[in-house]
Amino acid sequence: MHAFNYHRPSNVNDAAAQAVKGEAKVLAGGQSLVQAMKLRLASPSDLIDLGMIKDLAGIKADAKAVTIGAMTRHADVAGSAEVQKAIPALAALAGTIGDRQVRNMGTLGGSLANNDPAADYPAAVLGLNATVTTTKGTHAADKFFKGLYETALKPGEIITSVSFPIPKRAAYVKFKNQASRFAIVGVFVADTGAGVRVAVTGAAPCVLRLAEFEKALAAKFAPESVANLKVKPDGLNSDLHASAEYRAHLITVMAKRAVAAALK
Repeated sequence: MHAFNYHRPSNVNDAAAQAVKGEAKVLAGGQSLVQAMKLRLASPSDLIDLGMIKDLAGIKADAKAVTIGAMTRHADVAGSAEVQKAIPALAALAGTIGDRQVRNMGTLGGSLANNDPAADYPAAVLGLNATVTTTKGTHAADKFFKGLYETALKPGEIITSVSFPIPKRAAYVKFKNQASRFAIVGVFVADTGAGVRVAVTGAAPCVLRLAEFEKALAAKFAPESVANLKVKPDGLNSDLHASAEYRAHLITVMAKRAVAAALK
């Protein structure tokens, strides 16, 4: 690990000002960044720890949406009675992230800003058409995720909260890596009442939607509607855990299971 300057601001404005200095990085839980620093894959000049900014954590729910602060831990989302009541699929998703240490240290904002191709939260954000609020404005889910570890965030821009619209029904199912619990393929299905959204994580360099699956489920929200749909392996991830062809197959399998779970 290379030497760096450590900052622990008490408010978002100070954090944003410090985040644009040199090669600064924002620390929002550290489950990915600290490991990258240990391996010298990341060598920030400054580390901006958001842990003392209380305004960035918390959960609020109303009749239309659940708004979650960026520094809210995965375990808090999973255990929230408000989230469990309004969007049980989101609480269940948070409860499957990593192990207990990861769930008690990792944060919603950190996960989204990092945009790991196998992370779970991006599927929920895209599947529920959430709005990401930052120190510089808002980002619609469809325009937030840009590519491998790439988002719409600009230098110094910090996620402050995410607003998840409450769907009519939804579910998330993943085929997980048994060691890391990352999604080899994860599918989030949401029936909003006005349309259906299907978001896939783990399969490609970045979370993506499946228009053909959405169209089929809008006509009939049932597992059989997607049972015979095929996904081309072109452009999908291929590694020691699964080939692109296997991931393509898993997308259909996980989509069927997610729809079935949403109907329960």
